[in-house]
Formats: sequence, C-alpha cells, structure tokens
Amino acid sequence: MLESIIKNYDELPLFLNAKNLSKVLGLSESSVYELMHEKGFPSICIGSRLVVPKEPLYREQAGRSQTLKAL
Repeated sequence: MLESIIKNYDELPLFLNAKNLSKVLGLSESSVYELMHEKGFPSICIGSRLVVPKEPLYREQAGRSQTLKAL
C-alpha cells in the first residue's frame, strides 16, 4: 500500500498496520510492534489485527514535537 512515497499526511490510509507505520516512522517493524503495545500509544485491535488510526497518531507526533520545541 505504501510502496509509493507518501508526500503528505492526507495520503496516509485511515489505519496503519505495523509495516506501514514502520515506513512512516522510519523504524524497524519489530520496534513498531513494541511501540504499538506500549500503554498510552494510540493502537487498537480490530479482530486479530493491531492498527493505529492516523488521527491519534498525528496528534501524538504533534504533541511530541511541541514538547521538544519547549525544551
């Protein structure tokens, strides 16, 4: 799905699986799985799939960048 280069936020799918999220965040899939299982990270289970909705992911990343700017 993300074989092409994503140029902006609007091109992301509504839900990202570990493979897609690893490409977006620039992390390995195993690191993304660990992140997705952390308490407080915006991942949800749909059946047996673990996915991350793009809206909460965006808010999470925006909040982290604001914290870094404040430091």
